[in-house]
Amino acid sequence: MTHKTATIMIQGTTSDAGKSMLVAGFCRCLKNHGWNVAPFKPQNMALNSAVTKDGGEIGRAQAVQAQAAGIEPSVHMNPVLLKPSSDTGAQVIIQGKAVSDMQAKKYHDYKQVAMQAVLSSHKVLCADYEVIVVEGAGSPAEINLRKGDIANMGFAEAVDCPVIIVADIDRGGVFAQLVGTLDLLAESEQKRVVGFVINKFRGDIKLLEPGLTWLEQRTKKPVLGVLPYIHNLQLAAEDAIQAEQNLDEENIRIHICVPVFKRISNHTDFDMLRVHPQVKLTFVAQHSPIPPCDLIILPGSKNVRADLALLKDMHWDKALQRHLRYGGKVLGICGGYQMLGHAIADPQGVEDTPGTSTGLGYLPINTELRPQKQLTHSQGNLLLTSGEPVPIHGYEIHIGTSTRAENANPLILLNNGKYEGCISDDNQVAGSYLHGLFDSPQALQHLLAWAGASTELAEDYSAQQEQEIARLAHVCQTHLNWDAINTIIHHQFTAPTPSGATTDSKAGVQTHV
Repeated sequence: MTHKTATIMIQGTTSDAGKSMLVAGFCRCLKNHGWNVAPFKPQNMALNSAVTKDGGEIGRAQAVQAQAAGIEPSVHMNPVLLKPSSDTGAQVIIQGKAVSDMQAKKYHDYKQVAMQAVLSSHKVLCADYEVIVVEGAGSPAEINLRKGDIANMGFAEAVDCPVIIVADIDRGGVFAQLVGTLDLLAESEQKRVVGFVINKFRGDIKLLEPGLTWLEQRTKKPVLGVLPYIHNLQLAAEDAIQAEQNLDEENIRIHICVPVFKRISNHTDFDMLRVHPQVKLTFVAQHSPIPPCDLIILPGSKNVRADLALLKDMHWDKALQRHLRYGGKVLGICGGYQMLGHAIADPQGVEDTPGTSTGLGYLPINTELRPQKQLTHSQGNLLLTSGEPVPIHGYEIHIGTSTRAENANPLILLNNGKYEGCISDDNQVAGSYLHGLFDSPQALQHLLAWAGASTELAEDYSAQQEQEIARLAHVCQTHLNWDAINTIIHHQFTAPTPSGATTDSKAGVQTHV
C-alpha cells in the first residue's frame, strides 16, 4: 500500500491542561499497541530543554515523549523552541539551533519562516513513523495569537489533522472551558475537533456523567475519556516547577534549598532530589528568605546577569554568606555556576544590555558570554573524593565560557581528558556547567555526602522516568476510548490495515506482529 502517516493533535483549553502528559501517554500506549510512533510539538515556549545526540536543543517534554515512544529524541520533534530572556523577548531556536534573539512583535512577523521549518520537520517524521502525536501550545482560543498561528489550529489546518481537546477539571469550570474553547474556533477548526478528554478527575465518575452527556449533546463531539488525578506523578515538567513531595519527616537526611530566579532554566535538574525519600527540597520563591538548610543550589538561568541582580535584590547573597559561615555547602549549576565566580562579562549584549556584572566571588573563575551556544553530552568522574572514581554524566546548554585560575580545583574530569567545573579550596562551594548532575545514582549519593548526608542509593533517572511513563500509560489505556481513537487514526490511512498488522479486539487498536 502507499505509505501515509496518521497525525493526531492534542490541544488544551489552557496552559498546563495536560497536553504534554497526554501526548506522552498516547505515545506509550500506541507503542504498546504496535505502532511506530513519534511525538511532535511545532512551537514550544519553555526554559526546560534537552540536548539531542546530534547536538540540537529541544523542549524537555519532547525528550520525555520520545522516551515514551521508545525512540531517540530528534530536533524535528520540536522544530521551534522559544526560550524567554525577558518579558517581551526570547531566543528563537529553529530545528535545534539558536538563530536569533527576537522581541515578540518581530517574532510574530517571523512566524511565516518558522512555519516552513515546522512543516519541513513534520515531513521528516512522516517519512519514518506511522503515527505522529502532536502537542499544541497554550490554547487554540487565544484570539490575539490566532493570526499566523503555527502552534495550534494553524498547524492542524496546514497538515489537515484531527484534534482532541483536553481540559483540567481540577481548575474548575471544565465544561465552560471546553464549550468556550470550541465556540471561539472558526467553523473549519471546529469540524476537525474529534473529541474531548477531561484530565485530573477526582471522585465518583457517576456524578460527572450527566455533565458528560450534556457536553456531548451540546457540542456533538464525543468525550474520549476522563483521566483520574494521578497522585505524585513525577514526569519531567515542560516549564512549571513541580514542588510536591511525599516525605516521611523522620526519614529526611538533608534539606536542600533552590532559590527560584525569574528566568530559571532546566529546573528538571532537581527532579531526582525531589523524588528522593531522604531529601527535603525547598524551592524558595522571590521575596522569601532562604531558610536554614544543608545545601543551597543556584540553578541555571536564561538571563544570568539579570538573575544575579535579582539574587542580590532579594538579599539572597547575604543568606549565602550566613549559610557558609555556619558550615553549609553551596553548589551552582550552569548560570548558577557563573554567578559564583568573580565576574560575568557580556560585551556583545548576548543576553541583555552589554556590560559586566560582579559575581559572588566564591569560585576563582571569570565568565564571558558569547553568541555561540555549547550543546553537548558529557561523561566523566567526580573529583570530590580521593577514593574510587565516581561516574557522572550530564549535558551542557550554555553560551558562557568560564576560565578557571591556574591553581583552581576542578570538580569533574571528563572522559575527553578535560577538566570541568570548580570547587573552592575550603571544599564548601562547587559549580559545574553540567545539567543532570543528580541523574546517576552514584553521583547523586556522593554529592549528597559532600553536602553532609549519608543517603541510600537512588534510582537511575531514566529508570525512574520509565516507571512514571508506565504508570501514565496504564491510566491512559484504562480510561481512554481506544476504539474511537483507533478509528480516528485509521481514517487517515489509504488502506484499513497497515502491512503486518492485526487488530487487538481488547485494546481496539492495531497490533503489529
